[in-house]
Amino acid sequence: MEGNILINGREIKLQFAPDDSLLDTLRNHGFSELKFGCKEGECGACIILLDGKPVNSCQIFTASILNRKITTVKGVGDLHEPHLIQKAFVESGAIQCGYCTPGMVLSAYSLLLENPSPTEAEIKKALDGNLCRCTGYVKIIEGVQLAASWLRSD
Repeated sequence: MEGNILINGREIKLQFAPDDSLLDTLRNHGFSELKFGCKEGECGACIILLDGKPVNSCQIFTASILNRKITTVKGVGDLHEPHLIQKAFVESGAIQCGYCTPGMVLSAYSLLLENPSPTEAEIKKALDGNLCRCTGYVKIIEGVQLAASWLRSD
């Protein structure tokens, strides 16, 4: 099969098997910023934004999302032009091994677009689908709070 998907603002024609997950399709086409975690929708390592909402790409068939808008973490910011959320994660020490970071950043990005002044409870709820084995979440929550304050003053 093949179809067009808008990825990080660019329309891309992708080839895939009928039963390929979006995670597999994107990784097979060079989108290595999506991490392969549990493949059961439990860890959040493969989160992308689908039409602006965080979803586990391992749980979606590619064929079901043709002509929709996908944002990966590189669509938010990259090494050369990081988003304020990415800068805040670095500043607050929210990055350790980095495996969960793309999903965390996208979940935080989605939250802050809808709610620029989230409470700690709202941040925890937004990050609920993201598993981090390194930080204990304290620094990640602090990173989201820092990003929120920077974005409000920007």
